Amino acid sequence: MLRDAWNRIHAWMTPKRFQYFCVSTLVFVIGVILWGALVRATGSGAGCGQHWPLCNGEMLPSLSRYQTVIEFTHRLTSGLSLLLVFALGHFAFRLYPRGHVIRRLAGWSMVAIVIEALIGAGLVLLRLVEHDRSVDRAVSIVLHLGNTCILVGVLALTAWAAARARSSDRARVLPVASAAHRQGAWVLVGFVILAGTGALTALGDTLFEVSSFRQGWIRDWAKDAHFLERLRVFHPLLALFWMGLAISWLQSQRSVWSRRALVLLLTNMVIGGANVLLAAPLVLQLLHLLVANLLWISLVLSYIECTSAESAVFAEPAVR
Repeated sequence: MLRDAWNRIHAWMTPKRFQYFCVSTLVFVIGVILWGALVRATGSGAGCGQHWPLCNGEMLPSLSRYQTVIEFTHRLTSGLSLLLVFALGHFAFRLYPRGHVIRRLAGWSMVAIVIEALIGAGLVLLRLVEHDRSVDRAVSIVLHLGNTCILVGVLALTAWAAARARSSDRARVLPVASAAHRQGAWVLVGFVILAGTGALTALGDTLFEVSSFRQGWIRDWAKDAHFLERLRVFHPLLALFWMGLAISWLQSQRSVWSRRALVLLLTNMVIGGANVLLAAPLVLQLLHLLVANLLWISLVLSYIECTSAESAVFAEPAVR
């Protein structure tokens, strides 16, 4: 029965439906990322104890504590996202010929999702969760965030390439790097660095909660302040510098994605400012993260359209 169902899915999956599957997988992964932020913000990282992949040593744990509910839900959805990404890879290798860019992108997404799972497991097994304030946790959070950027970016590129491959039958190559190409690369690198400082800021807001902007400002500059408190000031300052570079580059582009990125960038700067002034309420933290993910996707697609303005990135047409 399962074999028949799998065969029907194979027959049903066409290049057009594969594109929709890519988008759906990307949306689901972003949902998992937001839920992961909820795990951190509510201190639920130890909701399943020091057990992985089991929760409190059980397949189906008692859900009497809200921390366990939140963490167990995150593990279930994370596991499903891993299955979805591997299914995406399977269909990419089935639908597109050897050497096709979509195969490579799908392969990178599978590597990224495995690394994502390993980092998440490491955080639990090494107890770098809940109230831990160590340097190890800070480094792990930054690495986790960097890999998440790679995963989301590659999934977005896979969906983009799948849409283009349906109407692109000619083999062409990427153009030689231009000034706009190089500036765009710096914008992307800068975003990842900015996101890393944002992850540290969010961790500091969780571990050292304050009730007002004034209280937070005093704590950040206090002599006995923890390093995570001192680092909170760097994220908004770096954001202002990066924003100038990004706006300059985006205004030089003429793609739909660059216009979307510009709108999302300005929107997230407003949300980020509100976050700082209102002492980072949970709803604003999640909204800030959501818009940041949408902005990252728009920046990645703006960059790839900038580099492929004169040529596409497909080696061969999709298998029909």
